[in-house]
Amino acid sequence: MPEHSGNVVVVGVDGSTSATMAVRWAAAQAQRRHAELRLVHAIDDESLSYPRAMPTRENLAEMIRMSGHRILRQARDVAKEVATSVQISLVLRHEKPLQALESMSEDASLLVLGTEGIRPLGRLLVGSVSIALAARAACPVALVRPHVAEEAPPELGPVVVGVDGSPSSEAALALAFEEASWRKATLVALHCWDDAFLSAIFEETQWTLDRSDVEEQEREVLSERLAGWREKYPDVRVERVVVRGRPADELLKYGDRAQLLVVGSRGRGGVAGMLLGSTSQAVMSYALCPVVVARPADEGNR
Repeated sequence: MPEHSGNVVVVGVDGSTSATMAVRWAAAQAQRRHAELRLVHAIDDESLSYPRAMPTRENLAEMIRMSGHRILRQARDVAKEVATSVQISLVLRHEKPLQALESMSEDASLLVLGTEGIRPLGRLLVGSVSIALAARAACPVALVRPHVAEEAPPELGPVVVGVDGSPSSEAALALAFEEASWRKATLVALHCWDDAFLSAIFEETQWTLDRSDVEEQEREVLSERLAGWREKYPDVRVERVVVRGRPADELLKYGDRAQLLVVGSRGRGGVAGMLLGSTSQAVMSYALCPVVVARPADEGNR
């Protein structure tokens, strides 16, 4: 089982429809994990720093605090509808949402965020705060959005995980097996290979690229990555998929019929210190199902 700081699911709430949807999803997740659900609302006090305002700064600050407490209580009521036995705590933080949630992630097993974004061609784009938290949080980050036409996220379908052999994808595998076991769902382990670069090299040298050999080698790579996990999670049915193509495109294709999509924070080409891999960003921005970005232990404990 993946190592986490604590058995706590943290979810950011702001009173929006997308945040309410995230609260429902997070409450169900906390119930599966037998975890505490921690609802967090952040107030940026810097926004109150302006002169000669009416109402006065003190009155306005109190009004905003009261509104924050109301938002938290409403979110708690929503969570109780989903998970009656889960312990729920309410946290009001006086700092920017990014800093507040990043700090709260240090004691969490999962950080859940809701997003609406904008809709290019029926998909949703994720916000910069979500991207930053996926890159900087100390625990895995789940992004929850409406599926189609504001419908709730899907509860059926497989758990899909991207596998490339990097430390991030190993962390994603661990989390995906755990999630599939909790959900009693099939796990689709997806490994992609792209021969565009090799094809160009072979064309210049007039050599012949045997794609069948390459694909067989990639299947062996996937088998090696899955070794040991089947024994650890014998209850999880695994579907192995090896395809030629761009990882983001293939993950999104399989994600359309999934209840959860799990990716690493960076792939094999990732460099320590980069914000977030391009595949992870694409999946977070365009996937219709909830996405969890897993982080290796050394990344989460910077």
